[in-house]
Amino acid sequence: MAVIFEERHSYHPDDFKGYDTARIRKEFLVEKVMDTGVIRLVYSHIDRFIVGGAVPTDKPLILAPIEPLKAPYFCYRREIGVMNVGGAGSITVDGKKYELGFKDALYIGKGAQEVAFSSDNATNPAHFYINSAPAHKTFPTKRVTLAEANKLHVGALESSNERTINQLLINTVVETCQLQMGMTELAPGSVWNTMPAHTHGRRNEVYFYFNVPENQAVCHFMGQPQETRHIWMHNEQAVISPDWSIHSAAGTSNYIFIWGMAGENLDYDDMNKVQPTELK
Repeated sequence: MAVIFEERHSYHPDDFKGYDTARIRKEFLVEKVMDTGVIRLVYSHIDRFIVGGAVPTDKPLILAPIEPLKAPYFCYRREIGVMNVGGAGSITVDGKKYELGFKDALYIGKGAQEVAFSSDNATNPAHFYINSAPAHKTFPTKRVTLAEANKLHVGALESSNERTINQLLINTVVETCQLQMGMTELAPGSVWNTMPAHTHGRRNEVYFYFNVPENQAVCHFMGQPQETRHIWMHNEQAVISPDWSIHSAAGTSNYIFIWGMAGENLDYDDMNKVQPTELK
């Protein structure tokens, strides 16, 4: 089977307080995102968000509709955002081919009937990171290269959080219904992302960590601001953050992460910041 999927359900913050390490990892960590020769997806009932990866080798991988969608094709009622974190590749949408280099992105609008992922070189395959959310309106499919992203340079080396936020699939760059995606790159010597931490009750967020050096790790923090928990993560793994949960992390080295959001609005700055001194 070219498409492998699993379902995750919604979680109440009071229940979350009683989760042990194994339960937290089972419910929120997406341990295997990239799998050679297949498409892997997790369907979360939090905002009906889908997260996954596609690693084509010598033949294209077709994005077939998974059972929970109850739809004739994947984008029947959905939009998709894709970022390539591997070798050069392409995505063909209804017969039109879009080339994606390392760190390039593609927005695929509602109504696209056939989506196929391909790698230019099977020995150095593309690693396509996929986010998807329900959509009520069709917007054009559009490629956004890293050079075309809106860039924000924030933080400082003195506070170990100097970073560049590359806003690729957001409403100031490409029209979407509710999906937003971007990529944050930490400067050498910096390890903290998204600090101060925040929540946003109008949408959930999923983080995907990559370019984590071998034998290094990232400690991702989640939970309510006064009741935090953590998950240790490795290269090319993702974590689901409900609307009531903070999302922030520190690594044993600098790294890159992709953030994807869906929910009630497209206001990037719609967040409730939590200062470091307020966290428990």
